Parts: sequence; C-alpha cells; structure tokens
Amino acid sequence: MSNCLPDKTTLYAANKQVADTDDIAAAQRFEKVFEQVVEQVKPAVVSITSVKVFKHTQQKQRKMPNDQYHSQPRPGPEQEEEQDPFRDFRDFFGDDFFDKFFKQRSPEGEYKVQGLGSGVIIDSEKGYIVTNNHVVEDADELKITLGDRREFDGKVVGTDPQTDIAVVKIEGKNLPSAKLGDSDTIRVGQWAIAIGNPFGLSQTVSIGVISATGRANVGVAQYEDMIQTDAAINPGNSGGPLVNIRGEIIGINTAIFTRSGGYQGIGFAIPVNMVKTIMRDLVEKGKVTRGWLGVVIQDITPDLAKSFNVSVTEGVLVSEIQENSPAKEAGFERGDIVVDYDGKPIRDVNHLRNVVAQTEIGKKAKVKVLREGKEKELMVKIGEQPADLFAAAPGAAPAGKDLGMTVQNLTKELAKSLGIEEDSGVIVSEVQPGSPAAVSEIREGDLIKEVNRKKISNVAEFKKALSEGDKEKGILMLVKRGEFSRYAIIKTKEK
Repeated sequence: MSNCLPDKTTLYAANKQVADTDDIAAAQRFEKVFEQVVEQVKPAVVSITSVKVFKHTQQKQRKMPNDQYHSQPRPGPEQEEEQDPFRDFRDFFGDDFFDKFFKQRSPEGEYKVQGLGSGVIIDSEKGYIVTNNHVVEDADELKITLGDRREFDGKVVGTDPQTDIAVVKIEGKNLPSAKLGDSDTIRVGQWAIAIGNPFGLSQTVSIGVISATGRANVGVAQYEDMIQTDAAINPGNSGGPLVNIRGEIIGINTAIFTRSGGYQGIGFAIPVNMVKTIMRDLVEKGKVTRGWLGVVIQDITPDLAKSFNVSVTEGVLVSEIQENSPAKEAGFERGDIVVDYDGKPIRDVNHLRNVVAQTEIGKKAKVKVLREGKEKELMVKIGEQPADLFAAAPGAAPAGKDLGMTVQNLTKELAKSLGIEEDSGVIVSEVQPGSPAAVSEIREGDLIKEVNRKKISNVAEFKKALSEGDKEKGILMLVKRGEFSRYAIIKTKEK
C-alpha cells in the first residue's frame, strides 16, 4: 500500500509547480496594470519637432566633401567660438552625422536646425498640449506628431521660462487626451511611468519609482519643486508625461542629472499641480501672474534656530519686510519664522516661494509664524508679484576684529558713494581671508544693521553689542547687501 503513495520528492515538485504557476499568474496580473496604463496614456503623448531658421551669407559657407554646406568655418584664433552654436555637436558626432539629422537644406541665405522633444495633450476639444518651455523656445516652426502618425502645425499659446512650462495648441478632430492627477498625493516609493520620444524614438515607455519630492536647486528653472524619479529619462523625453499606476499625469519630465549626457538614474519632473496653475494662466491670460507676500526670507539653520530660541528645523526666517507689501499690512515682523502657509507646513525657502507664487491674487491666506518662540497666526491678502522681483535674499554676512573684519561708521558721504539710503549701521571695510567673517561670506561694503537683535548706529554700539555676545556660540547679525537684508551668524573657531 505504501507503494501507492507519492514520495516526498514528487510532492515537493508538484507543490513547487503550483507555486510557480501562482507566482506567474500574479506577475501577469501586475504586468497587465502597466499595459493598461500605457494603452490609456500613450495615444495622448506627442512628438514635438521645433525648427529654428538661421540666416547666413554665402561668404560664411564652405563646401564639404559630401557636397553639403557647413554654416561656419572652424574658428581660428581670430574668430569667436559662438559663430557656430552647434560646434560641440559637430565635434562629438561629426559633421556628416550632424548635417544628416539636424540640418535641413533651405533656400540660399538660411538653414534650419531641428530640435526634438515631447508633449502631452491635456484638452482634446481645444487641442492644448503641455510641454517644456525649452522644447519650443525661439522656434520658428513647430511640428506635432501623434502616436497614430497624424501631423499638425503647432502654435505656442504661452510660455513661462521661470518654471520651464509651455502650452501649445493644435487644430484637429478626435484628439486623444490624458488625465491630470494630483501631485500633492504622491509618495516616495510609488510607481512612476515616463512616456516620451528619447532620441526621436517615439512612444517610448520606461518604468521606475518616485525617488524623492520637493527637489530644488536643480538648475532648470527659477521656481523648482521637482519630482525625482529613476524612470529612464533621456534627451527627447523633455515635455512628456510622468504618470502614476492609475494612468494619471503627476508630472512633466524636464531634466536629468548626468555626467555623461545620458541617463544615469536621476530624472526630474515638474509637479502637475504647478503645471495646472501655470497652464491656466497661459491659456486664460497669455501670461503668468504670481502671488506675492513681500518678504525677504532665508532658510532656518540650527544656529539661527538657537539664536531665535526655537527648536524647529524646518521653516523660513523673515529678514526683511518690504514697504507697501501684503506682509507689511498683515503685521509681519523681522525675525518671524514662517512654519505654515495656508495649511501647508513649510520646509524651506523654495517651498514657501512656490506655494505663495501659486496662490490666487487677492486670496486671504492664513500664515503661522514663530515670534519670540511663540506661535502667532497672521492673515495676509496675497498681492500680485511685481515684475522681476525675487523673494529669496542673496548671500550676506556679519563682523569684529577677532572675527576677522573691521568696520567703520556710515557717514553721509560713504552712504552716497555706496548707494545706501540708511542713516545708521556700520560698514564692513575689510575682511581677512580665511577668517570667521570670510567663512560666513561677509564682504567689504556690507552694511551691518543689527547685532544680536539690537539695532546699532555706529562703531561704538557695534563693539558694545559684540562684547555682550558669545562669539563661540555665535553672533547674530542683520546684514544688508544691495537691496536685500538677511540674518547671519559668525562664530570664532572652537578652542
């Protein structure tokens, strides 16, 4: 009877086969999700060919062996490199490759250079396409190609270089479109799918995860709050969508971090909620209007937090309130630490700048600040940002002889020569290289207005304030450079 029973090896093999079958079925179901997302979004992803026409004269041409024309001779010692903006491409790929793929022969006196990028249709009825500003910037012609190979002429509705967003319009029937999601709900570790046209390879799909959110200082635009992903993004992907597992657009692919010129696992996308705000302004008004608070701000460091007697590690410090600004009317004070704006906990300078900029003009926003260590609530009516106004202060610095700097009284003559309107404070006249002041980026010509939160009018008051402070723990100073003021801490080296 025992001979009728399967041995242990047979049972193990059978169970393993069942397990393998279950695993494969689960993987196939998971795989099906990605297939459905791609089928849903891919038709709305377009290829954008931008054409720039360059004018030149016959004298600047030289005949090439393959009977093509090169727009400029190679620069000699007496010639500027800028004569051919595409010299680097030619040197890397070779003249023949460049001319074949990027230059179009045109009537004598001009030549055309093509750029390739991506975009996504977000309004099928009106034909609106979202892409990057750098994809369409300065283009004389735009050709839009859909996944079904239909081609359209594109017209730029509006661009915003400060966020690198642009809206293009095409005229067509039965256009596909993709659904916009909510980038505020994404979390690190969630799936991310990038679709675009890298290197001109249309409708390319790559899959990764959300690696980080809130990335700034990427160097792409002035207003940055980037989504970081490891989904492969390469040249040509710019302007294409980054979507979630539900097939919703969560970002517009914009840039890569690379040392080789190609994909190295770090890509960046503009959050779709920022895109929505910019897109609405461009479509409705043809330009972007941004909210304005009217403060000069800086990140809160551990040393600054200690000096202001707070324990926060996030938030921004208000170092100056501009006259006739919404912040001035709302009762902001120098030294306030903004920790929450309109229900959003504030991380840093870039975060506050972004959320204020996206606030509707005229809206009343509730702002929580820490003042003298205590929480205070302010209501501010957001104004419209003046042209060319930036909220964050540039670098500034502090002072004293043992701190490696010397100061002098601010006279009327000195104030006039330096273009300073203030009538009190001390001017930094010298900074020793490598000193604590130099390390804190103090520069000659800086105006020191306060020491340890006390206003100073002359060198005597400056020295007295220094003597009352602890130079090893740090001297807090309010320093003005140009039009902006900021707080800074100077420490002597620990003994």
